[in-house]
Amino acid sequence: MTARRSFEEPALISETAAASHVGCMREENQDAFIARADIGLWAVADGVGGLADGQLASATLVEALATIGRPATAADLLAQFEERTWQANRTLRRYAAEKEVSLGTTVVALLVFGEAYACVWAGDSRLYLVRNGAISRVSEDHTEVAALLKRGVVTPEEAQNWPRRNIITRAIGVVDEPELDIAQGKAEDGDVFVLCSDGLNTHLADTEILALLAGRAPRAACDALIDATLARGASDNVSVIVVGLHRDDRAGAMRHPRERTVLMSRRNAADG
Repeated sequence: MTARRSFEEPALISETAAASHVGCMREENQDAFIARADIGLWAVADGVGGLADGQLASATLVEALATIGRPATAADLLAQFEERTWQANRTLRRYAAEKEVSLGTTVVALLVFGEAYACVWAGDSRLYLVRNGAISRVSEDHTEVAALLKRGVVTPEEAQNWPRRNIITRAIGVVDEPELDIAQGKAEDGDVFVLCSDGLNTHLADTEILALLAGRAPRAACDALIDATLARGASDNVSVIVVGLHRDDRAGAMRHPRERTVLMSRRNAADG
């Protein structure tokens, strides 16, 4: 992840909204998120279903990410993210050994420095990019069924009802050396990124997510996505972060007046 930007060029600034809901069928919200527009970091974590202490796992990861300092470069931001993720993984592995339990959490993160962005993830929480009226998925699900789809073993239609479609193949806290995938690109004026736990895309197709984003500011878009998921029955916890990027014509401007830090582990909703 590299980035160079002249101070004569307009800066890309962000407007962020984030929310999480326990859903209609769960008693506990095991999702967590962090939105740090001041340093260019947004992340969603989802405690692994079926394992003990999923809420603890996601909160532990988010709390570790909250200690990231202001980066000097894009590479520094990525390095800090990876180090904090490994730190959280070690904490969770120690806890699992002491309590004799299994626990883990997915993570998907958006890192932005200058005009460079990186998506870093493990598990099936997703990052979408909306650009020029089209939506694309930046992350790829780390699930058994996604692997089968990629190999052509099952069709998209078969995958919808595959009995092990929710079995993830990567997570933080389940192995001693976690694996993270990274996708990088150049951010553009008008880009909108959506980070979400699988509670959203279980109920909404990519095209429906795009339609709910169209013409809406991040706060309204975030609320519309949560409301639509609840209307479909929200069988799982659902968390969403919407990040809109646009140019600031003020030379050297580095921050949008509405940027705020948001850290959530157990509340039903938050915004920034």
